[in-house]
Amino acid sequence: MKIYQGIDTFEPLPYAVVTSGTFDGVHLGHQKIISRLTEIARIHGGETVVLTFWPHPRTVVSNDSRDLRLLSTIEEKTELLEAAGVDNLVIIPFTRSFSELSSEEFIQQILVERIGTKKLVIGYDHHFGRNREGSFDYLKQHAHQYGFEIEEIPRQDVDAVGVSSSKIRTALLEGNLATATRFLGRPYSLTGTIVKGQQLGRTIGYPTANIQVDDPNKLIPSNGIYAAEVIYQGRLLGGAMSIGTRPTVGGTHRTIEVFIFDFDQEIYGEHLTVRFIEYLRPELKFDGLPALVAQMDLDVGKAKRILYSSART
Repeated sequence: MKIYQGIDTFEPLPYAVVTSGTFDGVHLGHQKIISRLTEIARIHGGETVVLTFWPHPRTVVSNDSRDLRLLSTIEEKTELLEAAGVDNLVIIPFTRSFSELSSEEFIQQILVERIGTKKLVIGYDHHFGRNREGSFDYLKQHAHQYGFEIEEIPRQDVDAVGVSSSKIRTALLEGNLATATRFLGRPYSLTGTIVKGQQLGRTIGYPTANIQVDDPNKLIPSNGIYAAEVIYQGRLLGGAMSIGTRPTVGGTHRTIEVFIFDFDQEIYGEHLTVRFIEYLRPELKFDGLPALVAQMDLDVGKAKRILYSSART
């Protein structure tokens, strides 16, 4: 996949099959669009082009964006789009001035002149341009004058519910991991740096890796205990993960800690990725360390059964 930081260096293609959007999480609905994009490009001998925006438009144009948490960093989004088979990814810096482009200017200056769009594929209820004035109906009425065809992909339903990034965010924040996983089409994940904690886990037989998430806008799921997959230096490991304030030991701030099974290495300062496989239980306050350790024994046993079951191997 070719990656362009901005539109200026992109050379128009003979047959560009294009879509645009934020693609936060690259969920099942996004995957449906990209699959159609690829199918059209194959039929016509063209190339697929995904236009996305960074930072997320809401952080630039919305007054309620301070609490916006994203399903994917720009690095994660790039990896997911490449894995989906996209030929060209154009990451457009989303600025206040860019947000002022009208739908007409966006179409003419970017889709037509810079990309050379021959077929535009957009998702259900997609809008673009200043104040989201551009729509499928607008494009359909004017596509002939721009020299490209337009196609709208119906919404992707799971259990009769339309998939969206906002619904996935809500599910993760409410502890509904199963719904988030179904809508994403894969486990939710996050990447961070291993930092030193209080090292209490070592004293009770459960040394944990404390994860500091690199991107402050990355969504952290609800507090609780999870069965997790851990990816470290290309190795796939199992783990039991805790998100919360550690009330049993008087914790005052939120931490992300993972006990990695059959692992005994010093990895401070290094990166690892965790995949959320199953929500086990909410965070609880126990009456002392012995009760906490007894529950951790149960949590680790359950996590191992989930991760190493024959249905997953």
